[in-house]
Amino acid sequence: MSDGIMKKLPQDVTSCIILRLAVKSLLRYKCISKTWCTLLDSSNFINLHVKRPTTTKDELILLKRSFEEGPNQYKNVLSFLSGCDDDHYPISPNIDVPYLSTTFGSVTQHIMGPYNGVIVLSDNEHVVLLNPSTREYNLLQPSPFEICPPGFDRYIRGLGFGIDLTMNDYKFVRINEISTDPYKDPCVRGNRVEVYELNIDAWREEYYEEETLPSVYWSPCSELFYKGVCHWFASGDGEVILCFDMSTDTFRNIKMPHTCYFPNGMCYGLVILNDSLTLICYRDPTCEIDPITDVIDIWTMKDYGVNDTWILGYTIRPLPIESPLTIWNDLLLLQSRSGQLISYNFISDEVKEYNLHGYPGSLKVIVYKESLTSTLRENRQGTQAQGF
Repeated sequence: MSDGIMKKLPQDVTSCIILRLAVKSLLRYKCISKTWCTLLDSSNFINLHVKRPTTTKDELILLKRSFEEGPNQYKNVLSFLSGCDDDHYPISPNIDVPYLSTTFGSVTQHIMGPYNGVIVLSDNEHVVLLNPSTREYNLLQPSPFEICPPGFDRYIRGLGFGIDLTMNDYKFVRINEISTDPYKDPCVRGNRVEVYELNIDAWREEYYEEETLPSVYWSPCSELFYKGVCHWFASGDGEVILCFDMSTDTFRNIKMPHTCYFPNGMCYGLVILNDSLTLICYRDPTCEIDPITDVIDIWTMKDYGVNDTWILGYTIRPLPIESPLTIWNDLLLLQSRSGQLISYNFISDEVKEYNLHGYPGSLKVIVYKESLTSTLRENRQGTQAQGF
């Protein structure tokens, strides 16, 4: 009957009606007939679905966490949490992502995105593009530049995922530090930056001298893509936010607020608040909290890229956290030092604990909106995305 209705209505009318359906329902419609499948797989419909009007009620919380299953064995899962319920309960079965490592190092797996419903997960060795809505994934081919020259070691310092807005192409970037033995004189250091482009399914590499780029360091709440740019924390001439423009393949630095500097026992997180780049400064979790002097400061950059436009938006009481996770609506989502999901409400000043746990330090959160976007480049011949 649905196929008959579709044949009677103009395609734009049909599209307007079914755009309101959940992705799970749309995937079922693809099984009705070839006509339905062709419509729902078309780039025009997928783009309309991505750009459809939505509210915060259409948003979900995607939670990544790890569970210890044995000596040096960990299970890593993704959970969809309700965005409408105050308890943020899971609303669908957990997603087990293939290929990624299950050893202790996988606890701090990277999760980046989303952009148009696509995210990236990586354990440094493997890189998986995933659409959690459709369960479609794409394991990227290994980089041909992973082998170091003789006498050099390679250290992965930063990963990034986003889109080249000029070419409408997904890109994945990896910043590597290469160096000789630091105990031998002279020690030679430099940076290799690898970039993967989905449209051509290929890697390329650029080399930068040590003095060209500041030294990127890992933070559990960073690797942020915003306004076509990837962001990391780095140390150079002071603490900076290192930026990589996905369209121009160029680096630049953003200075942090004058009160933020690494040696003072503080850690940092990058999130988006009210569509602005936002910096969270909190006490290093390895340090003891002083309830009198310690606070969590939240800075917002009024004019993106303009160094002197940081504004201190919130100062809240110290909390025993491992790291911030994200800001969603009026909530600052955090993970406790024991691996529990907690939140701080900016309006009510309330701290809430949720019945959601993982191995300490393993929690990652992104705010997610469903989409039908494919993890494969358009018009690739003879290749099928995988699903589970």
